Amino acid sequence: MTDRPHRSVPPGRPHTDTPASPDAGSAYPGTEPQPSPATGSKTIDTGLRLLEILRDHPDGMTISELARAADVHRNAVARHLTALRNHRLVFRSGTRFTLGLGIVELGAAVQHRLRAAAEGALQSLADDCRATAFISVLDDEEEVVVLAVAEPRDSDFHVAYRAGKRHAVDRGAPGIAILAGRPPHPDERPIVDESRRAGYAVTAGELQSGAWGVAAPIVTRGRPAQASIGVVKIGVQDESSIAPRVLTAANEIARLL
Repeated sequence: MTDRPHRSVPPGRPHTDTPASPDAGSAYPGTEPQPSPATGSKTIDTGLRLLEILRDHPDGMTISELARAADVHRNAVARHLTALRNHRLVFRSGTRFTLGLGIVELGAAVQHRLRAAAEGALQSLADDCRATAFISVLDDEEEVVVLAVAEPRDSDFHVAYRAGKRHAVDRGAPGIAILAGRPPHPDERPIVDESRRAGYAVTAGELQSGAWGVAAPIVTRGRPAQASIGVVKIGVQDESSIAPRVLTAANEIARLL
């Protein structure tokens, strides 16, 4: 048997060899430990990391699987999952956990706010450029999806574009504009860096033969871009005329968010 070192116990406090539970309150009034900012940040980071892991595993994961994937003790994972379930961000089915409907509702709220902020600017852009205007959002790290579309009210013909259309993030002006509004990546296409310097992206024929598009990132409070606004027309157009209007619309929407 290994001898344990003797620990002195302050008068009036019971001796115990069992460490206090991290969730337990202090036994002595007025001595409750206060979490440091670093501790709070780490807690939030771990919770977000668990959500990201569940996003990549739509069939769900057990606590043990999540603990291994996140490199976090399973007891800590269980506590995080309890908090996330309380906010409906995680759903439990038997021993497996998946993303909850709260995630969908949060995403819908963000998209609704973006639509509301963009509605007037989007239609004005379509009318001014006599072109189909659109808002695109980053759906994951590899795809963008068209969130909203406005068609010009005075045009003989225009490109048909529909909400819900998806395409690779590094193809076409909408996705390239979003990438240009985010930190540089070592594997990005040269056009992304060119667009970052210009403040907007221009492509021709990447998503549809004969189509020409301009898009600018919507950057709010200096955060990495999650969306872009742009226009698409048939045939190469006057970039010097259209690009400033797209940039103005992007800045107007960013101010409203």
